[in-house]
Amino acid sequence: MIQIIAILLIKLLLVVSIQQESNKNPIIIINTELGNITLELFAEKAPVTVSNFLRYIDSSLFDNSCFYRVVRADNQPKDSVKIAVIQGGRWQNEDKGFPPIKHETTNITGILHKNGVISMARSEPGTATSEFFICVGDQPELDFGGKRNKDGQGFAAFGKVITGLDVVNKIQNINAPGQYLEKKVVINKISRLRK
Repeated sequence: MIQIIAILLIKLLLVVSIQQESNKNPIIIINTELGNITLELFAEKAPVTVSNFLRYIDSSLFDNSCFYRVVRADNQPKDSVKIAVIQGGRWQNEDKGFPPIKHETTNITGILHKNGVISMARSEPGTATSEFFICVGDQPELDFGGKRNKDGQGFAAFGKVITGLDVVNKIQNINAPGQYLEKKVVINKISRLRK
């Protein structure tokens, strides 16, 4: 009986170990002038979007970029569907990066726009390049079928904040008439903590 229990425990530990090894998603740090935001990227669920984001990181194209836009209740009076996000990226340099990527919708990835989720900004589906946003609170209208974008395709969520929501909230509360920050928040660098 003791041998059977020992064998079962060894098998269980082996399964847990294999699962932990396969679940090592990339961890990245967004180093801003207001502090760090650490995120886990869901590479298995959103492979195209995560690969694209990591390509920008590995090419140092996010160095000296910025958070430049915040959307909240007080600065979107004409929008019938309200959201709350902070947006960052290469600010007016996205045409000097990589080609746009395929749109990975939330109904395919299963990654919903919950508090702290990172997602790609876009105009039409398949136009995302380097601009991204982080949700402040749950934002279901940004998911597939949501009403924020008229095409109903939502946005491509691909990771989640692990630490640094206080920094996200600080940025969200900066004065932003017309949704654009009076003083952009510098992103010194985005780097990988775990590949």
